[in-house]
Amino acid sequence: MRYLMLILILFHFSLAFADGRDVEYQVGGDTFEGYFITQQSSQPLVLLVHDWDGVTDYEKRRASMLNELGYAVFAIDLFGKDVRPTAVAEKRKLTQALYSDRKRMRSLLNGGLAAAKQLGANVDNTVVAGYCFGGAAVLEFARSGADFKGFVTFHGGLTTPDGQDYSKVKSEILVLHGTADKAVSMDDFAELAQTLEEEGVKHEMITYSGAPHAFTVFGSDRYREDADLKSWQRFTLFLDQNLRSN
Repeated sequence: MRYLMLILILFHFSLAFADGRDVEYQVGGDTFEGYFITQQSSQPLVLLVHDWDGVTDYEKRRASMLNELGYAVFAIDLFGKDVRPTAVAEKRKLTQALYSDRKRMRSLLNGGLAAAKQLGANVDNTVVAGYCFGGAAVLEFARSGADFKGFVTFHGGLTTPDGQDYSKVKSEILVLHGTADKAVSMDDFAELAQTLEEEGVKHEMITYSGAPHAFTVFGSDRYREDADLKSWQRFTLFLDQNLRSN
């Protein structure tokens, strides 16, 4: 039934786009452009963090799928308005700049949260989710002690920066990973699992056989339908368990 629902959402996603809008906001004097979609302000909220392409139609498509399921979504922009890199070198430069400046990464994440709040989104009933680079940013948000109902990473970076730990995490972490991922190794996966267990952080970590890095990206040569559908099913159940029960 959930697979059928996903197929129907994919078919109708272009219609749902009409309900969403680009939103400019300021962080530290710089202009950013996120994406907001909602049916009513009281809806549970998903804060969505983009991959290393920036906020593109991929994030808007996922936001529309979530909105069809009854969630408001605000896609946070960590790069800046009109910064949507297409060359690998530029993507790497932008992401490495934030990986090397975790204070700024946290500031931009909190700036996105503030923008969502300004829009009237239900920030008190929120899960944060991200893809690839966005998944690593989600874990950064979790380590900062941000008070959300859960954190979800799809094929994201899993290493813990020097000097950081998970002692401030306030809610469950869900990690959805491809076993065939060459960018983020199973050693990284195992190390994170051990860290979370040792630090007493509630977590669930799943790997999908044959799934490479970026296995959820529609239309790419890395897309794996089986892993995408299964991870989406687990994600939506996680949202239901953590946001609908309130």
